[in-house]
Amino acid sequence: MPDSKEHTRDINGPASQLELGQGYDIIGDIHGCAYTLEKLLVKMGYEKQDGVYKHQHRKAIFLGDIVDRGPHIREALHLVKNMVDAGYAYCIMGNHEYNAIAYTTAIDMADDDTGEKQFVREHNARNNRQISETLTQFAAYPEEWRTFLDWFLTLPLYLEFEDFRVVHACWDQQLIDALVDLTGGAKATPELVRESFNPNSLAGRIFDRLTRGTGLPLPEGRTIKGSDGYIRRIFRTKFWAHNPTTYKDVVFQPDPLPEDLIDFPLNPDQQASLLSYADDLPPIFVGHYWLQGRPRPIKPNIACLDYSAVKYGRLVAYRFCGEQRLSEDKFEWVYVDP
Repeated sequence: MPDSKEHTRDINGPASQLELGQGYDIIGDIHGCAYTLEKLLVKMGYEKQDGVYKHQHRKAIFLGDIVDRGPHIREALHLVKNMVDAGYAYCIMGNHEYNAIAYTTAIDMADDDTGEKQFVREHNARNNRQISETLTQFAAYPEEWRTFLDWFLTLPLYLEFEDFRVVHACWDQQLIDALVDLTGGAKATPELVRESFNPNSLAGRIFDRLTRGTGLPLPEGRTIKGSDGYIRRIFRTKFWAHNPTTYKDVVFQPDPLPEDLIDFPLNPDQQASLLSYADDLPPIFVGHYWLQGRPRPIKPNIACLDYSAVKYGRLVAYRFCGEQRLSEDKFEWVYVDP
């Protein structure tokens, strides 16, 4: 296979190169499904040595969203972090790792009404609910939780190798370049997190776009109730659509649009706001989108690896060996037992 050279500006460290014949196993959102992750690693030939999973000829890349929702969040974090620390894996930041950092990062002001400390991510009912399972599982391990929060801040928001890319939700070259200009690499800083308190700031747009993707507002007064119970006024969109004209051309989420909006036309401003990922760009791997069914490439150079593991779907990996056209037979998965 072609060797994969890591891009030094994005790893924030010395360039390394896997030996000829090695490859990467890119793994989608885990959300606390630690024992399912162990099954997937074993199925792909990883062995546990001295408490850490490793492969003789391959390296794992985790697409983020290790935390929240699932039954074994603490165990999943230890497994992934141990692999990263030992040099057998990479892990990038997902929106749930960013959410955890933002939820616990105070800003230098108090709420005018209560006088209480404010946080980058508001402690409202929705956000409290989203992180509640993680906080419950770490209630007896506060020092461990602080260690993991510090570790989340070291995770890159993306990785760019010589022949492929990984990001949790969306590749936006303009914002990636802006991140590099701000920080010198792919990793966030505490200052950047605090600045993201303002969602319209450059920092806010970087975190939102790379970890949550793109979206469009529904028409005035319209909402969607998701399968997770949340009411939404926007819908998730593709970052790779070419010349879209209707909502149907760009929607990319597990919850369908109302039937009367499927063919709703995009206006010129909406069309101009959307991204496109060209067919001749390197293969890119994302998580985030809660797909279902049999895993397969979205396009010859795009694959999503989030197949709703925590909702008793599949925990999915792609076994990348340098190919520039992705193949359905390179997906590997295990089902998550109820």
